[in-house]
Amino acid sequence: MESQVRGGTRWKRFAVVMVPSVAATACIGVALAQGALAASFSVSGQSFKVTTKELVGEGFSQYGAIDEGYTADGKQTAHPVAVSAFKTATIKSLCQSVVTPNIPVFGNVSLILRAGDGAEPVKAENLYIDVAELNADATFTNIDIGVAAKDAKKGPGMKGGGEQANPFGFAQQADKAVLKDVKQTAWATTAGTFKLSGLKMSLSTGVKECY
Repeated sequence: MESQVRGGTRWKRFAVVMVPSVAATACIGVALAQGALAASFSVSGQSFKVTTKELVGEGFSQYGAIDEGYTADGKQTAHPVAVSAFKTATIKSLCQSVVTPNIPVFGNVSLILRAGDGAEPVKAENLYIDVAELNADATFTNIDIGVAAKDAKKGPGMKGGGEQANPFGFAQQADKAVLKDVKQTAWATTAGTFKLSGLKMSLSTGVKECY
């Protein structure tokens, strides 16, 4: 069975009723020796934007969670997210941007990372992406919607490591997910391995983002 959807999601509240269009893309992340067991950490006070031309993921699952972290001025806060997980993923034309505001003398400073623009795509294993907002064209193969999060076995499993998520809560899973023309805002990414072919980084003043 395949399901194809185009859609956008805004997490203004955490009444998590996810739909197949809420999936994932990858961002420049952390390589962890633990493999599928992602680390628990406090997210920064800055979300980041990501675009990709195409993400092909094998072994997909998704569930709701809360990311603890900080505001930009150091106060403790929490962010509702949809955690999208893939056993393996290949990503074409990856762009990630982060804007740091109000730096003395310089004002706004933008960091942009790009990878996978050539013949070799970005590749990841045991990839977890904590998504706040996403727009994409998505196709899922053999999708199950409404399974308990702990029973979503097609993906790499729930993160663990102190993650704030309900193992009995709503989740969905699929054998395969294909996302095209992705635009996403995220708070965190972790991965067992992350190979960034043709990685390029640039810093510039002003607001310059992937989208």
